[in-house]
Amino acid sequence: MTDLEAELRGAVRGEVDFGVTARALTTMDASNHRRVPLGVVAPRDADDVAAVLEACRSRAVPVVARGAGTSIAGQATGTGVVLDFTRHMNRLLRLDPQARTAVVQPGLVLDRLQEAAAPHGLRFGPDPSTHSRCTLGGMIGNNSCGAHSVAWGTTADSVAGLDVITARGGRLRLGREWAGAPDGLRELTEGNLARLRTGFPELPRRISGYALDALLPENGADAARSFCGSEGTLAVLTQAVVRLVEAPPARALAVLGYPDESAAAQAAAGLLAHGPLTVEGMAADLVPSTAALPRGGAWLFVETGGETADEARARAEAVVRAADVVGAAVVTDPAGQRALWRIREDAAGTATRMPDGSEAWPGWEDCAVPPARLGAYLRDFRALLAAHGLRGTPYGHFGDGCIHVRVDFDLVTEVGVAHYRRFSGELAELVVAHGGSLSGEHGDGLARSELLPRMYGAQTVGLFERAKALWDPDDLLNPGVLVRPAPLDANLRFSVLPREPVEVAFGYPADRGDFSATVRRCVGVAKCRTETVSGPAVMCPSFRATGREEHSTRGRARLLHEMLAGELVTDGWRSAEVRDALDLCLSCKGCRSDCPVEVDMATYKAEFLHHHYAGRRRPAAHYALGWLPVWLRWAARTRTARLVNALAAVPPLARVAKRAGGIAPEREIPRLAERTFSRWWERRRGPRGPADGGDVVVLWPDTFTEHFSPSVGRAAVRVLEAAGLRVALPPTVHLGRPPVGDGRTVALDPLSLLRGRGRVCCGLTYVSTGQLDRARTVLRRTLDLMEPVLETAAPVVVLEPSCAAALRTDLPELLHDDPRAARLAARVLTFAETLERHAPGWTPPRVDRTAAGQTHCHQHAVLGDAADRRLREAAGLTGDLAGGCCGLAGNFGFEKGHFDVSRACAQEQLLPAVRDAAPDAVLLADGFSCRTQLEQLAGARGLHLAQVLARSLPGEGTAGDAAGGAEGEETAGG
Repeated sequence: MTDLEAELRGAVRGEVDFGVTARALTTMDASNHRRVPLGVVAPRDADDVAAVLEACRSRAVPVVARGAGTSIAGQATGTGVVLDFTRHMNRLLRLDPQARTAVVQPGLVLDRLQEAAAPHGLRFGPDPSTHSRCTLGGMIGNNSCGAHSVAWGTTADSVAGLDVITARGGRLRLGREWAGAPDGLRELTEGNLARLRTGFPELPRRISGYALDALLPENGADAARSFCGSEGTLAVLTQAVVRLVEAPPARALAVLGYPDESAAAQAAAGLLAHGPLTVEGMAADLVPSTAALPRGGAWLFVETGGETADEARARAEAVVRAADVVGAAVVTDPAGQRALWRIREDAAGTATRMPDGSEAWPGWEDCAVPPARLGAYLRDFRALLAAHGLRGTPYGHFGDGCIHVRVDFDLVTEVGVAHYRRFSGELAELVVAHGGSLSGEHGDGLARSELLPRMYGAQTVGLFERAKALWDPDDLLNPGVLVRPAPLDANLRFSVLPREPVEVAFGYPADRGDFSATVRRCVGVAKCRTETVSGPAVMCPSFRATGREEHSTRGRARLLHEMLAGELVTDGWRSAEVRDALDLCLSCKGCRSDCPVEVDMATYKAEFLHHHYAGRRRPAAHYALGWLPVWLRWAARTRTARLVNALAAVPPLARVAKRAGGIAPEREIPRLAERTFSRWWERRRGPRGPADGGDVVVLWPDTFTEHFSPSVGRAAVRVLEAAGLRVALPPTVHLGRPPVGDGRTVALDPLSLLRGRGRVCCGLTYVSTGQLDRARTVLRRTLDLMEPVLETAAPVVVLEPSCAAALRTDLPELLHDDPRAARLAARVLTFAETLERHAPGWTPPRVDRTAAGQTHCHQHAVLGDAADRRLREAAGLTGDLAGGCCGLAGNFGFEKGHFDVSRACAQEQLLPAVRDAAPDAVLLADGFSCRTQLEQLAGARGLHLAQVLARSLPGEGTAGDAAGGAEGEETAGG
């Protein structure tokens, strides 16, 4: 322990962490830059902040204040001590609806303030796209704006007073008329009035440099406003009084289509006369092809407000009439508006990948020019990109003249970095030529501070340096930012990554097999740090359960980055820090769909575990749960399911078994079915569907349906046959006697079933525990067995969502060298997709009940649930299913040490959905894990959609095979 760490531990009530994990998590923000800190402190109050500053000043150690770490210019990184305000100093201290003010701590997430203000018809005006995780302190530090700045301005426009502590311990309360200003600042201002009145461009989004012009007497000598946008370089914020605005009760969204983004930009300024709340622009490259947008190559999103829905709509229609467009639409449905805004908010991530999959980066993310010049600026900007052979898709706050763009810089090679530096200088000159600001929202940070003399000139920058010296004479706070800047091409985060390919098991096709590029995929926008989710979203359940950065998708990606860098995390794949952070990853795959850049932490976790335990003994759960298909087949073959169930019901024996298998003691061992689904199939007296004429579909006997929930398989067979389909099972291995039904005999040695070779398997349990060599073996043998199916046109119907997702994604990515893998993956359909595509004329039986429950996380992330929603609607099943993750997530919730997090995940959405359900509601849970979690935590029984439909088939009723008994208790024949 260093002297500094020891002193801080003695002086600070909050957490002091100089360990590898804490430092690795804060080396980067959402920029291209990386600086390695000495340690991280999570202060509990202003006294803790003062203690940190005193200890660091005595040792000349820099201090950097950090909120959510979503800064795009590198100013939330540092080489000294990082102050993390999100842990403790994150409260809303007071909200005064009459005065329309709130008192907040710097770590308060913006959405929490909005939620508290909403019941009073109020809101905080600025709303960056990161509103679900960005903090008020970070917004003040960067003078953030967001989509509604045309109506409500920047953060500086919403600040009434600030409490700060200077590097030398001074506690100041900043406000108007010089309130709280440090000694000498007034004299500096009054001695340079002419320069301050003429040296700052007039435009709504001037964020670059220090706002010294806010100290002019005609501007109220507002020290608090001048402090906004200082990027943590002047003092440390501990509390703020912010103003709130009235939120219009109703809103409408006019979507205006233009030929390209230059035309949209040219038109944006002319719409401001209509008093819109937003004028946002996007080009087609960033909009999914499925988005319901009017004709055009670029669009303006113009939001209008009103006291009533009719008033808001009328204003939106007036905007449409005034616009010269190629297409237009007015969206009044709140869900439709949210879907469109989600596209806009995700652009900071989606823009990091070009249409061909190549990488694009920030660095010139948010230049701003006068709105009337935006069209001309964009044309010149496009020409500059072309001259440098670069690509980027502009989007952003067209109504304020602020453009976001990610550019496909080469920031990996020395030649590419030199090119980036040349382009940066030329772009800075172009922005200035158009009367603009180098930063229109995110600040200058490490990315642009070096170029401030080109915008302001040497004399004004000299004033910045003098102001910094008055506030922070020791240059303790965030050195290298704004004044005496670090070179813009220094401290790039890519420079530490390996240049040679990293040997990996998965194919990573989206990153051309380059694991370094896979790790670079996370750009740090931190959507995974969202504290609450709504709708179908899943990511990131472990972060929401613990609130800790290392349990977020971004945090884990940062640790993998540092693992490859080898500077902080020095033991590579053997790293205990990476292992521990990944341990609470549920492998829910939510990030694969919810992360704007499609980070797939479940795959990365499997990859890491594969290398981490190579040649070493694994945790007991990896053998007990990873090899579950083998043990279950053995129990089925030896007819010992009843014995196993009986032994598991004896508490002392169950405790011994769970201890030996690394299973959480809080968990009940699920009961095995005494008759497997395949055995029922083989003894069936023949199909009840049509003998010919219907499509043949191959029903996949996944491990969970086969051994725990055969009633689900039986119900699916009945429904599929009722829909006119002919059902077959995949080819299987049989010993001794020939198979009955659609099986196929394959010669195998007598020990085959103990080795798990008896039937097809998706390999999920091996993948989720990182036993990738074993998974590849199982999957290759599965492909061998499935070759007769692949020679036909028959689809493969998979009832268990996690198994279907494994076949769709893990199979082709793990066996990327086997063309059969992609062919099988393309055949995989869900139950609902099968009925929709292969029995399009069939009408499901009417259920006419409310449905409750949760969409399976793998279904949401990989498979999609559109067909399921249409099938439920056709059957009269009303109501939306919850999002999130059930928390059991296959082996995760059963492993020792995971129960509390597993339960917390269930309590977020699944269990409330059950509690709030109508008494006669059907609880839908297509996944075995979800049904098990419901049973063990809520005492409720969930049903697969196939079971619900089978119950309502003519002549079926609610008993017998159509519904089935509880999990593991189906003992009756068919």
